[in-house]
Amino acid sequence: MNDVVPMGNFAPLPTSMGGGASHLLSRRAKAAIVVRLLLNEGADIPLEDLPDELQVKLTHQMGAMRVVDRATLAAVVEEFSDEVERIGLSFPSGIAGALDALDGKISRQTAARLRKEAGVRQSGDPWARLKDLDPDKLLPVLENESTEVAAVMLSKLPVSLSAELLGRLPGPQARRITYAVSLTGAVTPDAVDRIGLSLASQLDSQPLRAFDSDPVERVGAILNSSTTLTRDDVLTGLDETDQGFANAVRKAIFTFANIPSRISPRDIPRVLREVDQAKLVCALAGAEAAGYTASMEFILENMSGRMADQLREEVGEAGAVKAADAEAAMADIVAVIRQMEQSGDLLLVVEDEEEV
Repeated sequence: MNDVVPMGNFAPLPTSMGGGASHLLSRRAKAAIVVRLLLNEGADIPLEDLPDELQVKLTHQMGAMRVVDRATLAAVVEEFSDEVERIGLSFPSGIAGALDALDGKISRQTAARLRKEAGVRQSGDPWARLKDLDPDKLLPVLENESTEVAAVMLSKLPVSLSAELLGRLPGPQARRITYAVSLTGAVTPDAVDRIGLSLASQLDSQPLRAFDSDPVERVGAILNSSTTLTRDDVLTGLDETDQGFANAVRKAIFTFANIPSRISPRDIPRVLREVDQAKLVCALAGAEAAGYTASMEFILENMSGRMADQLREEVGEAGAVKAADAEAAMADIVAVIRQMEQSGDLLLVVEDEEEV
């Protein structure tokens, strides 16, 4: 047995161990051996997730040890393996860990209330959380922070996200922040961590929104599914109350009349493959009476000639259809288009971009 080194609160540890003397090691020393072995094998151990106190103790422990022979190493590994195998289930430590484990499983309102009651913040790397947020959530924080903090924020976020945020800022502010990035060379890791925690705390303290979409999107979605009479009446009323909001809602609305201006001609065959043939015939048969002749012609002109001729024959055979049936069929076609857009199978044309 070699010399023994006292370590304050730690149990006495030999500078080197031999003869498989694992029973002389403290649990901290055994943990240090396991960590050292895993690091030697190239394992990626998230030690940064440990509380700071445990990281400090582990570092001191590893710094006090020297050499461990193979017999002792084998004994420690075997003991460690036995302990791991005996574990049936482990739970996170404290309310903060429990909330992290339940993230996305319980309501945001409940999680926010529990964090506030317990006085805990969301754990983990704050920058890892920030980089996963939507630019729309990060932009207000960036706009209201000092130039120096904004420069650190853009330096830590992914390049593509930082570029998008920078592009949304007014020119003078974007230039000031860009110049400030050149002055961040002396910023310490502790300062960056504190800034990340502060930004994450701001986002945590923001009141939760009852609705995920904004009012324009919600009203547009409702009017998309409304009858033409109701939609026109509501928009007329909105014009009288708030013309700016009414114009924004009009841009969010997609109806049968918008097909020629919002759908690329090459996408018409893809859309029609998803539409029920009987619904398409009914919609086209009632399009002229409803004032949607342009939409009918646009659809027929952007499909194969044979299919267009066949549809014209079926429309002629259908004759006059009830206005309610035609409107319902048009609504079904619009619903198919919206579903394709939401799933990423279709990209609608933005009318403002065409004007530019």
